[in-house]
Amino acid sequence: RRRGGPAWSLESPAPTPAPILIPSFIGGSLADAQAFADANDLRLDVATEETSDKPPFGRALDLGCGSGIWSRHLEKRGWTVTGIDYSRSALRRAQERADSNGSNLRLVEGDVGDLRGAGVGSGYRLLTDTGTFHGLDKAKRLAMGREIDAVASDDATLILLAWDPKRRGPFPRGVSQGEIQEAFPGWKVTNAGPTGYP
Repeated sequence: RRRGGPAWSLESPAPTPAPILIPSFIGGSLADAQAFADANDLRLDVATEETSDKPPFGRALDLGCGSGIWSRHLEKRGWTVTGIDYSRSALRRAQERADSNGSNLRLVEGDVGDLRGAGVGSGYRLLTDTGTFHGLDKAKRLAMGREIDAVASDDATLILLAWDPKRRGPFPRGVSQGEIQEAFPGWKVTNAGPTGYP
């Protein structure tokens, strides 16, 4: 269902419009991940989900939102955004960023493996993860997959930025496509691949 872009998508076997997962794989450092998150490829993936001519485009959930860079970007594009992170200090920076821009971001302190318990709500058409999933152990990845499935709309798209698996010292080891598919069994990959980023 996706046109171009670096990533992959998962579609549910349900007869309703299916959720999609678009994982992108990158190598390198944390700076590389941030640089990619700011690159046009990921913005193009978001743009393909903006199906109407004018905002609002629907509800978006920024998973592991950190200081709210992508939350704010999605909001400026016309999405109604909720960001979730477990780091109180990162959420404080996100709130400062939102306040300084007159933003309506909703920020939630909580665990991506317990989205319902954190009270994020449901019905999200767009979900983004630009660096959380690939740092979790298997049990937490599976929990995150179940929770995303529970809060996503039937026609949702998840854009997932993940490092490919290898040793990186203290940094996340990354995940394989198989590990991503294991966490999202009710979704179908429709587009996957490397970003081309180093």
